[in-house]
Amino acid sequence: MHIAHYLNQFFGGLGGEEHAGAPLEQRDGPVGPGRLLQQTMGPDATVVTTFVCGDNYGAENIEEVTEQVLNAVKAAEVDIFVAGPCFEAGRYGIVAGHLCAAVQDELGIPAVTAMAEENPGVDLYRQDLCIVDSGANATAMQDVMARTSALAHKLIAREPVGRPIDDGYFPRGILRDEMVSETSAQRLVAMALAKGAGDAFDSELVVTTFEPVEAPAPIQDLSGATIAVVTDGGLVPKGNPDRIPNYAAHIWGSYDISEVADLRGEDYEVAHRGYDTRYVQQDPDRLVPVDVLREMEEAGIIGKVFDEFLSTSGLANPLANSRRLGREMAQKLKESGVDAVVLTSA
Repeated sequence: MHIAHYLNQFFGGLGGEEHAGAPLEQRDGPVGPGRLLQQTMGPDATVVTTFVCGDNYGAENIEEVTEQVLNAVKAAEVDIFVAGPCFEAGRYGIVAGHLCAAVQDELGIPAVTAMAEENPGVDLYRQDLCIVDSGANATAMQDVMARTSALAHKLIAREPVGRPIDDGYFPRGILRDEMVSETSAQRLVAMALAKGAGDAFDSELVVTTFEPVEAPAPIQDLSGATIAVVTDGGLVPKGNPDRIPNYAAHIWGSYDISEVADLRGEDYEVAHRGYDTRYVQQDPDRLVPVDVLREMEEAGIIGKVFDEFLSTSGLANPLANSRRLGREMAQKLKESGVDAVVLTSA
């Protein structure tokens, strides 16, 4: 049984965030967690090749990295492709999920990865892959790798994969017929009684819920307020200096407009694939209304336009990742003394 394994720079032994820009490299045999993977897969299993890549490099060059990995995996004639575990590392999870999906779809080779539920890679690829629930703590590596290996054996043998709760992977939104002794009405009544009594129960329909966000108090006098613009429409300076992805963006940028009264199309571009960007490209103020805010500033309607605008791409962005980006942006704005935000979207 031959295995190909993908790791990021940390688990590949290169180092931490300072090596996140490391390009893809291929090594013979197991590396780091790959030794445990080989052990849990059994005596007949061998990790024949390992890919190691920095999180930033992988996320910013995902198509190039995918092409290189596909070519190498095809040449290695492996039985399965394993990525991670990624735990809560978002960039790692996005690349791992993308590679697993590509290996499955284009090469017909089974693939599996493991991540924490909050990892954006889960929401992006859970319908395409079996993603083992790794939890957030890397100290559980032994158990996570054992569950990943058990699932890998089923995938290699083309055996039916069990229910998510039984095989330890995230639900994929796939419904299969199953014979049960109770009718739907009986099951519904049992759940209602359990809920009323405060007992534990498993719902057959998981509904996405959102925590309520309390609205802040209104600003009584805008003439003394500092106003910032935040957008998920993907406006960035020409050349996209922060390499913000067109979709599923894991990063955001902050761009200086302290001396700018009007945004010009030749100075900007749009990192977003979800709408017709021509109108924003013609006049970026349509998305980031610096021109109108400057007029309001000069008229004394608002106190000051914040010196930077914040931008990312909101396309195909999982909820957990969007929350993280929002928290990071909010922290910067609070520390900078911003009073209110104009939030624009494509």
